[in-house]
Amino acid sequence: MVVKKTFRLTKEGTDELQQELDSLIAERAEIAESIRTAREFGDLAENSEYQSARVAQERNELRISEIEHILQNVELIKAPRGSAKVQLGSRVKLKGLDGKTKDFQIVGTVEADPLNGKISDESPIGHALLGKHEKEEVEIKTALESSVYKIVAVD
Repeated sequence: MVVKKTFRLTKEGTDELQQELDSLIAERAEIAESIRTAREFGDLAENSEYQSARVAQERNELRISEIEHILQNVELIKAPRGSAKVQLGSRVKLKGLDGKTKDFQIVGTVEADPLNGKISDESPIGHALLGKHEKEEVEIKTALESSVYKIVAVD
């Protein structure tokens, strides 16, 4: 029995992947032209421009295939409405004991981008926050530290 893997994404994440896919598909013609031009330089075995163009083509096609697979198996995360409980898709504002605040959105692993505040539900932070409520304190343990935060808001 084959188990179909689904990828949980927000509408925003799905749109971003679709834009990347469109861009990669548009690059196909440019890469093909680079290969055509490089072929004219002669011996393909020692032609670094040709080898480079082929590697770019392979990388591009692999990413296209990966994105198409994700988009064909996407499960859309519905934005939680009116719930003070942290769940997939929630935007959470935390306040540390030092008074500093941090904002996160809980997303699936494909969409995770910690530098932009999108954390995976499977990450230590995401895992610690899931199921918690507004005004609740939560201990977040990472490889580097353990910190206590208060959940200020859940949207």
